[in-house]
Amino acid sequence: MNQEFLRTQHHSTEQGFTVLLSPTRRGARLARLLTVAHLGAWGVPAESAAHIVAELAANASVHGRVQGRDFQLSLAVSGQRLRIEVTDTRGDSVPPGPGAVKAPEDDHAENGRGLLIVEALADHWGVVPGPVPRKTVWAEIDLVR
Repeated sequence: MNQEFLRTQHHSTEQGFTVLLSPTRRGARLARLLTVAHLGAWGVPAESAAHIVAELAANASVHGRVQGRDFQLSLAVSGQRLRIEVTDTRGDSVPPGPGAVKAPEDDHAENGRGLLIVEALADHWGVVPGPVPRKTVWAEIDLVR
């Protein structure tokens, strides 16, 4: 969990954005770019959120991919909290939840660290199954530090 206490900012109480994206590397990259653009327009710090979205969108594109089905990115600012949700259509492929994510055995492995990054950057995160055939991986960032 990120424990930095640097500044207090006031944000709009309710703002949201939702988009469907193709489960490809290009779709995952677009998810990150759209996150940075929308959070910047809302005056919300985007660095941690951009990393979280990049990891969750990459997971949706690799592990949650079903031919012909998109994944959904949702961003919402409510009060002093940013909520990120990435929903894909592979509800049968549920990742480990908070506290259960383990680093890859091989230090040189190119995969397996995405949810560790999410766990490090998010104040809270989790996995919600359903409705069938979907699952949603969500993360929240407190905007007051």
